[in-house]
Parts: sequence; C-alpha cells; structure tokens
Amino acid sequence: MDILAAQAGGLLKAHGLMLATAESCTGGGVAQAVTEIAGSSAWFERGFVTYSNLSKQQMLGVAEATLVQYGAVSEAVVREMVSGALNHSTAQVALAVSGIAGPDGGTADKPVGTVWFAWGIVNAVVRTQRHQIAGNRAEVRAQAVRIALQGVIDLLKQRAETA
Repeated sequence: MDILAAQAGGLLKAHGLMLATAESCTGGGVAQAVTEIAGSSAWFERGFVTYSNLSKQQMLGVAEATLVQYGAVSEAVVREMVSGALNHSTAQVALAVSGIAGPDGGTADKPVGTVWFAWGIVNAVVRTQRHQIAGNRAEVRAQAVRIALQGVIDLLKQRAETA
C-alpha cells in the first residue's frame, strides 16, 4: 500500500496537482494510506468520508434522485462523488469509492464485494470502473484502497502520455 501511495504522490507532486478523496466503503482508508507518506501535504488536499447517503448529499452534492434511482453503489453515484470532491475542495484530482464490503448488504445485482470507483481531473473526463472483490470485509476494503490508488497512478500516467 505504501508503494502505491508513494507512487501516486510522486506523480501528483511532479504534475503540481492536489488530490481529494471521496470514500464510502473504505471509510477513509485511502486518505490514511496517502497521509502515511511523509510530505503528503504537498499533494493531498483533503478527504471526505461519506458513509451514509445523507453525507454524500450534504458533503459532496450527490443528488438524492441519483441515490434513489441507482443506489449508493453505482457508477452514477461515484461520478457525482468525484465531481463533488472537486467542487468542494481546491484539489485538481479526485477519486471516489463506494461498495459493499460485507459480510451483509449484498443483493443479487450487487453482491458483497461489489465496488465502484471513479477518478477525475478538473475539466476532464471522469473514468469509472466496477470491481467484484473476493474476500472478507477487511480484504475487500484493503483491495479497494489499492485499486483506488492504482487508478490515480493510471490516470496521471495517461494524462502525461496525452499531454
């Protein structure tokens, strides 16, 4: 985890960008991972832990209608979480994660381990991915943090290649 957080931080710093996180099922795990890196204040702006639907609405501006129509664990919601993190911070890069870590809460459509991710840069396209992560609650959450960090790395590498 430290290696991924350090790689993400190095890329953010090299590009002069700040990161904001919008986390649900990881409960601030991504923010914790990045702040374990000395000097992260140079590239980490803030983290939003929005576990409840109400907090997603109040802190990130996720529309109630989106939550009702698609549910908290959905592409539509993580897209709005990324937009909200960018709009409610001074960061230029944001990531969002929302999922079902278990052991309860899964459905036929969204079984335990279903996690949606989104990554965005100000004034650019938001990327999303859905993962089905195997394991217990702690394993799902830890893997979700890794995927979120790898997504930041991939986003910034892609940005550098197209610049």
